[in-house]
Amino acid sequence: MRIDVKKDQEENNIFVEIHCHDITDQVSRLERHIKRFTSYISAVENGEMLNIRLDAILYIESVDKKTFIYTEKRVLITDKRLYELEDMLDKRDFFRCSKNTIIHLNKVIRLKPEINRNIIATLENNENVVISRRYAGELKALLNIEG
Repeated sequence: MRIDVKKDQEENNIFVEIHCHDITDQVSRLERHIKRFTSYISAVENGEMLNIRLDAILYIESVDKKTFIYTEKRVLITDKRLYELEDMLDKRDFFRCSKNTIIHLNKVIRLKPEINRNIIATLENNENVVISRRYAGELKALLNIEG
């Protein structure tokens, strides 16, 4: 793969063009990654519609058929279901850690195994999220953790 970055005095926006012989899985993955780079999720806070940057999200939780997005200082509601968000989020950054929660892996500062095979993830804001034992093995494989 060759990468060329060109500065253009006339262009105010970033413009990305992919040149390839065939559209392979790698090319499709690259395209999805670029599209998600500055992606947002629409959510509501106090009746006001906001676009929340993906990199601001700590975790997403579904409670009583409502989906909440947690950031450092806010709790917002989105109309999307957890499975819809899981499909649109990058699997290397966001991880389904229980039946009702997705965590942002880049916001995890500590993982602590529990005796019942659950894992406690401490996030940047010092909040703890439980990674259920059902998903613990998948997380260990994703992070290349043995044991």
